[in-house]
Amino acid sequence: MTYEFVKYPDGTLCVFSDIGKKENGEEYLRVTFERPKEYGFDTVVFELPSCNVVLKQGKYTDEEIQEFKTVVERGSDLFFKYVRQGGLKL
Repeated sequence: MTYEFVKYPDGTLCVFSDIGKKENGEEYLRVTFERPKEYGFDTVVFELPSCNVVLKQGKYTDEEIQEFKTVVERGSDLFFKYVRQGGLKL
């Protein structure tokens, strides 16, 4: 399942996944930024808690990706908190 976090003015949607477990027992989740384009999406996916990019497709600029990384790094604890609560309570 995914949970919506924020929608940016350019149409970019940020969502986060349920918590998964790696073989070593470490919990992780993924934060995805997607912007619709004429034939598909620009997409970048970060994995928490490492904040590493695990997928990049389309034409997000390096500056945009750095801005997204800042959001993910600063909100890492909150993403885990929100997913445990079943998403944002709006």
